[in-house]
Amino acid sequence: MHKLTENILDKLSIDYLRNQVLKNAYGNDDTVIAQLDPRMLLIWYLFFGLVPWFLNDVVLLLCLFLFVVMTTKLARIAPLVLFLFCIGVFSQTGYLFVVALFFGGDSSTIAPLLVMTLKVAVVSLASITVFSGLDPDRLANGMLWFGCPDQFSFSISFAYRILPVLMEEFQNILLSYRLRGNPPEKKSFFGKIKYLCYQIKMIIQSFYPLMLNTAKRSRTTVEALEIKGYRYAAKNPAVKKMKLSMLKVTRNDYIFAGVSICWVCISFVASHLVSGL
Repeated sequence: MHKLTENILDKLSIDYLRNQVLKNAYGNDDTVIAQLDPRMLLIWYLFFGLVPWFLNDVVLLLCLFLFVVMTTKLARIAPLVLFLFCIGVFSQTGYLFVVALFFGGDSSTIAPLLVMTLKVAVVSLASITVFSGLDPDRLANGMLWFGCPDQFSFSISFAYRILPVLMEEFQNILLSYRLRGNPPEKKSFFGKIKYLCYQIKMIIQSFYPLMLNTAKRSRTTVEALEIKGYRYAAKNPAVKKMKLSMLKVTRNDYIFAGVSICWVCISFVASHLVSGL
């Protein structure tokens, strides 16, 4: 049992968390989802990210949930992201069910909570599928093609690119605090509680220097972009046309769109048949 606890704690290190986040953001270039055109993925996400909120049929939502589960499997999502998804969605549903029972509810509250859970699950998995299969450049180009402002598209791309820098900077700040700090003993039970509180306090204290260092890096980045003529290039139609020339709809995009449309149609038919019984 002690070795099992040590293995779990080793896996929940900062390095493991950073690798999982970076893998989900940058390590899925060879998947089926990543090879699709970003415009197709964004249109697909508009449907699966908005339409489920207006549906209340359990069978229809369940069919859509099964489909986004398959797309999530194709996108090869990092295990940590899926674990956080399960904890966030299903624990919240269980919490609401307990609260409903506490305030006089009964088993009839399961159906509305199931509908809400399926809605959140479909939208969340669709978001994870799309944004794990798009690198910063492809995502920015797709949004730029749909007419989004240049600065808005660049801001999203820049946020993706600065993510590894933030993770590395955060780890360096934590290491500096550990070198200068004196952690409490963690042999006894109360010692482990004190050590956990010490770690949480150290993480909270790391956020201010992290934001300060990020602001310094952002200023340097903006100055470098201005020197290279970023604003002129962003407003030049020739540069924009050259940048968007890489976007091409292939046969795989049509197959993915066709399968999605067929699955949605079958889902509506199955929902109608079940409701008619």
